[in-house]
Amino acid sequence: MVLSHGVSGSDESVHSTFASRYVRTSLPRFRMPEQSIPKEAAYQIINDELMLDGNPRLNLASFVTTWMEPECDKLIQASVNKNYVDMDEYPVTTELQNRCVNMIAHLFNAPLGDSETAVGVGTVGSSEAIMLAGLAFKRMWQNKMKAAGKPCDKPNIVTGANVQVCWEKFARYFEVELKEVKLSDGYYVMDPAKAVDMVDENTICVAAILGSTLNGEFEDVKLLNDLLTKKNAETGWDTPIHVDAASGGFIAPFLYPELEWDFRLPLVKSINVSGHKYGLVYAGIGWCIWRSKEDLPEELIFHINYLGADQPTFTLNFSKGSSQVIAQYYQLIRLGFEGYKNIMENCQENAMVLKQGLEKTGRFNIVSKDNGVPLVAFSLKDSTRHNEFEISDFLRRFGWIVPAYTMPPDAQHVTVLRVVIREDFSRTLAERLVLDVEKVLHELDALPARVVANGEAAAAAASEREMEKQREVISLWKRAVLAKKKTNGVC
Repeated sequence: MVLSHGVSGSDESVHSTFASRYVRTSLPRFRMPEQSIPKEAAYQIINDELMLDGNPRLNLASFVTTWMEPECDKLIQASVNKNYVDMDEYPVTTELQNRCVNMIAHLFNAPLGDSETAVGVGTVGSSEAIMLAGLAFKRMWQNKMKAAGKPCDKPNIVTGANVQVCWEKFARYFEVELKEVKLSDGYYVMDPAKAVDMVDENTICVAAILGSTLNGEFEDVKLLNDLLTKKNAETGWDTPIHVDAASGGFIAPFLYPELEWDFRLPLVKSINVSGHKYGLVYAGIGWCIWRSKEDLPEELIFHINYLGADQPTFTLNFSKGSSQVIAQYYQLIRLGFEGYKNIMENCQENAMVLKQGLEKTGRFNIVSKDNGVPLVAFSLKDSTRHNEFEISDFLRRFGWIVPAYTMPPDAQHVTVLRVVIREDFSRTLAERLVLDVEKVLHELDALPARVVANGEAAAAAASEREMEKQREVISLWKRAVLAKKKTNGVC
């Protein structure tokens, strides 16, 4: 028998959230509301809007971790109110960060003595880590040029055109010329020989990418080191190397331990890696590791004491959460070398399953390499009727978020789709994605061609204009319908 109990006091609790006045009237979008609302209503309003976001597990565009074990989630929640920068107040958190730095430095074969402590810092991601590494290179170069009585107002950095946008940000924000090695058909990473040719006396460093964002390929850091060593010997310069291992830093040590890309190479002075990518931590953690103390100018390190004891700091921001540092330590000790190796091997195997499934369709060229970051980049063999952007758009209807993009210069005529294989992307999902890609291809084949043969160029242009008009009408209609749906409340 169901028992009913009376409700004392306010009767707000017996009303459905959706029947309350707080979700029956609109809230201002860009101004703070004048009145407070119940916590349940605030939660419901925000939660309802967030339902319109994509599913993070099906976001195959992102390298960022979207799943962690429940035990780690508990640690994150328990430390979400700790400010990482309060080192004197949270000494254990600081100690965990130092342990992470040393573990990663040893993973990257830093030349440390038995009792020597590694030099590195936790950041909010690889973008901040790259900014810090770049500033260290710039200051080292300026000090060297000033000591030699030479001008130091025109620094440059050499990279491939395939670098992530954070390198462009560093160059623009900190007034460093960015000299990019152009790509070419079939070769979508930096050519070490061309990069060394671009090096001059004002080059603060050459940046190599271990895991290109475009196709996951590792650049040949060993060849770059050898060529640059020879040029330094010929010129008397000492141009160093930075390795952007944002994606590949937690892959290469486990899948390709014999590959020389890290501090085993003498010219590699610093390495950045994203803990929130294949370090297997949620978004918000990166690391920058230096070869030795001599490679990080002391004048860039600030010392503060207004939080308690003397605290050295070398970051672009100040306050940040401690959760991601703690989560990184959890993964390092929970998984160990064996665990990381198993996960990376599984990701690589699932990438091969997806690659083989796409190849069996007979419709795609595979642009990615088997060795590198576990991802599959692919392009249509024939894009005269429909292109990669249409495939990406149609896959959204199945919930998949698969990006399509053009390559940088001089390969900008090449368009690819890319699927990043993360820990939570199973073999079953890989097989399901191939089936959905095949469905999309069949649907597109049934639609009018986007472009037809050259002999019918005029007719094609007219048809394309007509289709554009139809797409515009459909788009306006969709927006009108969505706008009508959103008139009640914030949603």
